[in-house]
Amino acid sequence: MKKRRVGSTALEITEVSFGGAAVGGLYRACPRETAMQTLQVAWDAGLRYFDTAPFYGFGLSERRFGDFLRDKPRDSYVLSTKVGRLLRPVPEDQIPDHSYVDPLPFAVDYDYSYDGIMRSVEFSYARLGLNRIDILFVHDIGVYTHGVEKTKLHFRQFMDGGLKALEELKSSKVISAYGLGVNEVQICLDVLRQAPLDCILLASRYSLLDRTAEAELLPLCRQRQTSLIIGGVFNSGILATGPVPGAHFDYLPATQDILDRVGAMEKIAAEGGYPLAAAAFQFPLHEPVVASVLTGTAKPANLERNLQLLDIQVPETEFAKYDPYTIVQKLG
Repeated sequence: MKKRRVGSTALEITEVSFGGAAVGGLYRACPRETAMQTLQVAWDAGLRYFDTAPFYGFGLSERRFGDFLRDKPRDSYVLSTKVGRLLRPVPEDQIPDHSYVDPLPFAVDYDYSYDGIMRSVEFSYARLGLNRIDILFVHDIGVYTHGVEKTKLHFRQFMDGGLKALEELKSSKVISAYGLGVNEVQICLDVLRQAPLDCILLASRYSLLDRTAEAELLPLCRQRQTSLIIGGVFNSGILATGPVPGAHFDYLPATQDILDRVGAMEKIAAEGGYPLAAAAFQFPLHEPVVASVLTGTAKPANLERNLQLLDIQVPETEFAKYDPYTIVQKLG
């Protein structure tokens, strides 16, 4: 599988990568055997970039990634995890509900400080059981997760201390790159205008349907030599399922406006002789600043189906046809 460079670092990652939320039990239980089978499908298909986080199953995803990757040559893959959340053990009846099924018995404390990030890295090493983490993403530091007032506090905490921790970890070669792992564009702009980042893992804001990142973030990333890693290419599923009853967009039932837009997109794909999902999966890779597209699932068959979308020919000229039906979400 082709690889692309991460920012101005020496790291190269595969154009398609594996995200670990689902194998941590996001929305539905994922037995360990199924998780290992899915990771094996990813490996056999040539995926060599794996992304996880302490938040995914409250440590479960990191443990499973470590178990799977431990016997692989360490220079044969790239691994990223995230900082910003510290896990605290709690009784089983006090495990918070964050959409994870059968997570490990922990609760989450947010900490974007120097000490918080250093502690988070140490804990991740212990859960992974590996001797190297290549990329660290600052996880969910923005209004989407924290609201306006708390975001101001977390942003200041990160800029005043957490950023220094990442710089020290990189300069001492503990990590090779760092950036943000978020679902919103505004916080990317706010940080990138004040500090360099090697990469940003951005979910759902640069897709065939949602072009919120296009006007300001993409040009800024090009200028700052910051790579994008794109998650959520199906926008919570609607670009994979089409405008069917119960289709979701941005984690919620799709509005009629979104259903109509995707319906029009589906007609374009049908006229072009390819599935809409193939166009959605391939779209971000036509942008040079994008280093990789994440795919994450808890089922081997689903992963195989997603990877088959890469083999379907979608002519370059097709993508402009979707422009009239895209959306741009309000920033700020």
